[in-house]
Amino acid sequence: MGNRKDNKRSGAGHSGKGSSNSGPTSSGGQRSDSGSRGPGGAAGKRRPGSGTGAAGARYRGKPTGANRRPTSTPVLTLDEPVRLNRYIASSGTCSRREADDLINQGLIKLNGEVVSELGTKVSKGDRVMVNGKHIVPVDREYLLMNKPTDTITTTSDEKGRRSVMDLLDAQEYGTLGLFPVGRLDRHTTGALLLTNDGDLAHRLMHPSYVVSKQYLIETRDPVDEKQLTALQTGVELEDGIAKADRVSYADDASPTWLVMSLHEGRNRQVRRMLEALGNEVVKLDRVRYAGLTTEGIRKGRWRRLSRDEVAVLYRKVKL
Repeated sequence: MGNRKDNKRSGAGHSGKGSSNSGPTSSGGQRSDSGSRGPGGAAGKRRPGSGTGAAGARYRGKPTGANRRPTSTPVLTLDEPVRLNRYIASSGTCSRREADDLINQGLIKLNGEVVSELGTKVSKGDRVMVNGKHIVPVDREYLLMNKPTDTITTTSDEKGRRSVMDLLDAQEYGTLGLFPVGRLDRHTTGALLLTNDGDLAHRLMHPSYVVSKQYLIETRDPVDEKQLTALQTGVELEDGIAKADRVSYADDASPTWLVMSLHEGRNRQVRRMLEALGNEVVKLDRVRYAGLTTEGIRKGRWRRLSRDEVAVLYRKVKL
């Protein structure tokens, strides 16, 4: 891993070099016009792998009507009865497995009666309550956001801090039950998936499906070859050994820029790994998540996934 020339820009997702995983397809390439509410995204100091070239230009024009098409399965029609856990998951409340847990806890009512059987089915005209709240299926939405800094990854915040949901158009997305898949800490930027597909979200976050996340990192101090090797072989953290799946220098000219890939999702893992080596993360940007990149999406903006991209995610987690 130590040869910096061999590892030059190993797939940071911005330069178009390195990883064989393809990024978002052009069919889903226009950003939503509702993204205009997000923060500016004006060009700042150039960093390794930050160029978008012609790809970025595709996102600057007026959005087309195609961007507003649903990208996956429409709302359940209930032409035939469906299992209760599927009905609950289709509302964006949780995954099917989590719905089964809610049923076992006696928190689900069907037409006013507490449900105790996991195989219970829902028919057209039935009324389902979860924790006292009436739910209905909604069209599934899949958005890829380039999260800006100073933004928390929750659906709301009791302290009044800006969340990623505040960046979305409330009129267009407020009733769809969207939520972020996993978390990026407040000052980490980059690729963040937002959806109301509980089953997909549950599997993407589950470690057994080994979903890869790639980060572009700027450190306070140069990282030497020995430390680079340590990041891949493992460093001791308070919650156990942590190691990168892959790590390399992002640019020949600067040992303070790294590209790191992980499949784990521990809290502040990248930052803590560098701290364990006596260093500090200055900037942290997730440039790739489950094969999706932020190329062409300005900070605070987003785009819908194409049908093909959603299908790839489903295959990754065996849905």
